[in-house]
Parts: sequence; structure tokens; C-alpha cells
Amino acid sequence: MLYAIISEDKPDSLQRRLAARPAHLDRIKALQDKGRLVLAGPHPAIDSEDPGEAGFSGSLVVAEFDDLQSARIWAEADPYIEADVYAKVTVKPFRKVLP
Repeated sequence: MLYAIISEDKPDSLQRRLAARPAHLDRIKALQDKGRLVLAGPHPAIDSEDPGEAGFSGSLVVAEFDDLQSARIWAEADPYIEADVYAKVTVKPFRKVLP
């Protein structure tokens, strides 16, 4: 089943986010390599593709996991959590309708 992992950044976490980004992306790419990733990306803090110093307000990952618990365990191991980037992470089932 698909699950949405919706993460919200802490204020002033851009530098910590950038430092942990390579490890974060490695995990996302591993999901992609296994054919389990639907989409992933950050939420810019401003209305811009490249928010610069404004940074990001969070992230979204939609991927396939065996169950909700597996998705939660995966989300809790994100390098952004260890780097103190995320203030909150919500994991919930997702049903893709379109496209």
C-alpha cells in the first residue's frame, strides 16, 4: 500500500537540512531503486522553485510500504530527524487516484 510521509521543518533549520541532505537523498533513491517511490520533494518556504535562504517548510514522500508500521519505522530513521530538521512527521495511508 502507499503511504504519505508529511514532514514539517523546524524554524531556522536550513543549514542542518543542507548538511544532512546527501544521506536523506540516499534513502529516497534506495526506495526509487526498489520501485517503491511515487514522488518525493521539499516544500519551499516561499513561492519559488529555488527559495534560497528562505529555505523549506517541510517535505513530502509518497512510497509503497508493507504496512503503516513499516512506513513509520522508515520515516523515523530519516537523517533529517537525527539532524534536528523536522519538528513533526505524519505518516498516513495514501490512495492514488490520478494520474
